[in-house]
This record gives sequence, C-alpha cells and structure tokens, in this order.
Amino acid sequence: MKKNARPLPPGSVAVLIPCYNEEVTIGKVIDDFRRVLPGAEVWVYDNNSSDNTAAVARKHGAHVRREPRQGKGNAVRQMLRDIDADCYLMVDGDDTYPAEAAPRLVRPILAGHADHVVGDRLSNGTYGEENKRQFHGFGNGLVRWLIRVLYGFDYHDVMTGYRAMSRPFARTYPVLSPGFELETELSIHAVDKRWRIEQVEVDYRDRPEGSESKLNTFSDGMKVLRMIASLFKDYRPLPFFLLLAIICLVLCLVLGLPVVAEFRHTGLVQRFPTAFLAMGFGILAALFVAVGLVLDTEVKASRRAWELECGRAFEEDRYKRAESRRLGIRADKGRQEDDPGPQ
Repeated sequence: MKKNARPLPPGSVAVLIPCYNEEVTIGKVIDDFRRVLPGAEVWVYDNNSSDNTAAVARKHGAHVRREPRQGKGNAVRQMLRDIDADCYLMVDGDDTYPAEAAPRLVRPILAGHADHVVGDRLSNGTYGEENKRQFHGFGNGLVRWLIRVLYGFDYHDVMTGYRAMSRPFARTYPVLSPGFELETELSIHAVDKRWRIEQVEVDYRDRPEGSESKLNTFSDGMKVLRMIASLFKDYRPLPFFLLLAIICLVLCLVLGLPVVAEFRHTGLVQRFPTAFLAMGFGILAALFVAVGLVLDTEVKASRRAWELECGRAFEEDRYKRAESRRLGIRADKGRQEDDPGPQ
C-alpha cells in the first residue's frame, strides 16, 4: 500500500478498465491502482479477448465480467449500467497512464467541485515524447480545434482515456459510440451539457514491449470525425443546417448568376439544366434553414427534459450520500455499545 494513502469508503470509487487482449499489462495496472487507491473497487470488462486477460485480472483481485459486444464504447456503456459508485475512474488496461495521478483525478469529484475530470497527456509534453505512432497527435489537435470552434471550450486533450466522472454525470450520460469514438463523445457531452470540467496534467508512457495498440489511425480517425458531425447535428442542429444552407446558397449563386447575366444581355435562357440545378440548390438551402429551426426547437425541449432528469439524479445522489452517512453513524454507535472497553 502506498505510504500515506488512506483507504476509501466502500463504494466511493470504481476503477473501470475495459480490456481487449491486455494480458501483458493488466496485472500491473490492477496492482498499481489497488495500491494507490486502497479501498477502490477495480472492475475489468473483458471485451472478447483471445488471450488470458480475464484470468490474469482475476488473479490480481479485480472484479471481472465479459462484454460480448465488441468495442470500447460498448464495454463502458455496460460498466456504467452495472456498477454503482460515487466516482467512476476510467482508464485503459495498457499501462500507459500512471496510477499515481489517480488521486488528483478523483479528488475534485469526491469533493463535489467537478463532474468530469480529464487526464491531460499533452500539456506537459510526455505524449509527444512517448507516442511513436504517426498522425495521432495531429488527429487529437484537429478534434480539439473543431470542438473549440463549435462549442467554445478549449480542451487540452480530447482523446485521453484517463477520466473521472461523478455519479450524476455517469447516470445521465447516453453512451452512443460503440468503439474508440467514446472519448470524443464524452468530451462533447460534458461541454454541451455544461458540466463542471477540470483538466489535470498526467504523464504518459508508451506501451511496454509485447503490448500492441488496438487503434487504427485512419479508420478510427474517420469514425471520430463522423461522430463529431453526428453530435454537432444532434446537439447544435441550427448552426449545422445553416452551414449546409450556406453551402447550397453559394452553389446556387455560382451556378445561377451566369445564367441571370446571360439573360440580361440576350433576353434568352439557353442553359436550362444549369438554371434548374441552381434553382434546386436554392430550394434546398431554404429547406435546410426550415429543418434547422424545427430541430432547434426540439433540441431545446429535449434539453429542458434532460435538465429535469439530471436534477433527479442529483437528488438521488444526495439522498444516497445522506443515507450512507446515517448508516455509518449507526454502525459506529453499535460498535461503541458492543465494545466493553478496557477490563
């Protein structure tokens, strides 16, 4: 046990480790987090591993379950449904994130100062030094820039897998992504719903020898970009469809203005296909504006309903905390009454 590390109250922190073929590293990861966060429950969800990941995890004292639906997002979705805790600490099983940073991630959650804490690998430069895979940093920077433009929040690291979440955040977070787009979805959900976000610098180390990354730079990068476009459409439909309307309007003008100029000079419309195509783009632009206005109204109504649901989740959380304190006081009194004292 780490020196000066105090045991956590039962059920306060759950360490979530979704795993796929991490036999080489999972034992060390479990041991490190049990040492740094004594009292925390460590959960490993084996996502159809073909090696001995599950057996090694059980040997090192983790709660192990199998998630048959392939993909990190599917594993985390089931974890948040199954596990009850005050704070959820999500980490990869590849031993790239230091367990020593865990107290700094969970502390704002347990203190009630934050709802989502992001482990930032980029600000201190360790990710750039350790990660040898090309384009990963570029993809992270591109997604950060898109989120800053679309949502006005400056994430230091969007794709980090080292995060902490409060119970209300986890209970009201709809996991839509089946795979590695999960981190982007988490980041956008947190900023769109105006949760309290903190960013904590953490060190990063590359995978040890014998451990292989499951990420594919280009295919997973395209999935992330599609996820951003989908979430932008769902969360901010009016700007999304206004952007499409502007594109259609520009095409309408590019195609239509020469036809209009020709008509003014000759009095004839000789390029009917171009004129009809320009007209089609103009009608499409108007339709996009109308669709954006209707969906924006629906999203605002959905947001009001979500706020009410979130309020109920906070009330449930407060009740559970109060009940836990009451039961703890009762248990302490019972132990004092049963203790006969020094003879």
